[in-house]
Amino acid sequence: MVERVIATPAALALIEEMKALHGEIMFHQSGGCCDNSAANCYLPTDLTIGTQDIKLGEVGQVPFYIGKLQYEYWKHTQLILDVIEGSGGTFSLEGNTGKAFHTRSRLFSDEEWAEIEAVVERDLA
Repeated sequence: MVERVIATPAALALIEEMKALHGEIMFHQSGGCCDNSAANCYLPTDLTIGTQDIKLGEVGQVPFYIGKLQYEYWKHTQLILDVIEGSGGTFSLEGNTGKAFHTRSRLFSDEEWAEIEAVVERDLA
């Protein structure tokens, strides 16, 4: 099955760095507000995952969640976790490393969408 979220080699390297520093971590794709639309890296005790959050998959063996309302808009895209130089979000664990997790996306092909459409619709039900 096509993955709904993937990570670049740079993101995987920063994930490993964060895991070495903090142990267990998780991602939540922010819907805006203070940190704009960003993938924030948290300790599992820092954010409560609720019924309105969808687990898209894992990157670097770390769970990646998105809010249901935001996912409704992004459901036709594969999220690509990447890294950019600069300050991370104020809530994200990598904030003081000089690097920041950054979300890119690409539209699923018709074939990929056909493969995952039922899963997406189930998650959004």
